[in-house]
Amino acid sequence: MDRKLISSGSTFESTIGYSRAVVDGNWVFVSGTTGFDYNTMTISDDILAQTEQCLLNIIQALEKAGSTLNDTVRVMYILPNAAEFELCWPVLRKYFGEIRPAATMISAGLSDPRMKIEIQVTALKKQSAHI
Repeated sequence: MDRKLISSGSTFESTIGYSRAVVDGNWVFVSGTTGFDYNTMTISDDILAQTEQCLLNIIQALEKAGSTLNDTVRVMYILPNAAEFELCWPVLRKYFGEIRPAATMISAGLSDPRMKIEIQVTALKKQSAHI
């Protein structure tokens, strides 16, 4: 299977030179995704709203890749302020509560001071059953 590059249309992708996601075989690697609304290139000041938008952006990338959030096997959360991670838990539980992927949270600076969270996922698309 050929490698497929997925774009969200974000100006960051073309400016920096990366893809929102890369599909290689049944694997889908979604880049660190922030809470920007890529249609308007705006971002909320609220960490909960950013977390929700991150996941909506990720869901959209996964759909373009022929995958779903249910296929997520690994997730990494990156926050500039580790003390704010617990604030995100209700939104994370809403999306990942039943999926329960392997997860890591790290605290690190992000490229724009407005960004309060960045989320990266890896998904393994289910193979269709062969009869």
